[in-house]
Amino acid sequence: MIWNKKFKYPKTHREAIEGERHYHIYDEKLPSVTTILQNTQSVEKKASLENWKRRVGPISAENIKNEAANRGSIMHKLIECYLLDERHLDLTDLGQQADKMAQIIIDEGLKDCMQEIWGTEVCLHYPGLYAGASDLAGVYEGRESILDFKQSNKPKRIEWIEDYFIQLAAYATAHNQVYGTSIQSGTILMCTKDNYFQKFTVQGPEFQKYMWEWLRRVDLYYENRNKIANNHE
Repeated sequence: MIWNKKFKYPKTHREAIEGERHYHIYDEKLPSVTTILQNTQSVEKKASLENWKRRVGPISAENIKNEAANRGSIMHKLIECYLLDERHLDLTDLGQQADKMAQIIIDEGLKDCMQEIWGTEVCLHYPGLYAGASDLAGVYEGRESILDFKQSNKPKRIEWIEDYFIQLAAYATAHNQVYGTSIQSGTILMCTKDNYFQKFTVQGPEFQKYMWEWLRRVDLYYENRNKIANNHE
């Protein structure tokens, strides 16, 4: 893997505005990609999430969510440190579990596939519309790509993770707009807590489909926000 810092990614900080995550970039406060995705979920997906919460119970659901989030944060940090050639140790039980997961993603998903790194944990924004932080940008398997690392409690089917592909498309659309790139490929590298590795790549016309779906979701987000604002007048 070769580092090529050909793009200057902006510094930013996150803040909550009316309970929603925003990125402060230059003189703009932009809603995050995850905020837009969460606020434009389909009725079916919202119902599925609520059914799961009822099935496992609200306390158990919150514990599962928090543990997964903490494990994912540690795993991301370990992968980032590897890419930056830095050291990071977490000797907690959760940290040891995340370390194994991170190493699997590195060994099976990155070492022989990532040719050029432009940046890790880079802030990407589409001026006036949205912002987010991509796990990795660069050349992957010979293609300009956006990558995201995911942890999971169990293996995923491709039809379950459409929002992950839309997320990749959001970052690629922003990167192409600001830096003049032509990213048409995205990859999800995933590891379960039981150390099962999965790799999902979308590219070409399929990736373009997710780009159009992302722009539809952005339009819907601002349309809904305008309706709420008008109702408060």
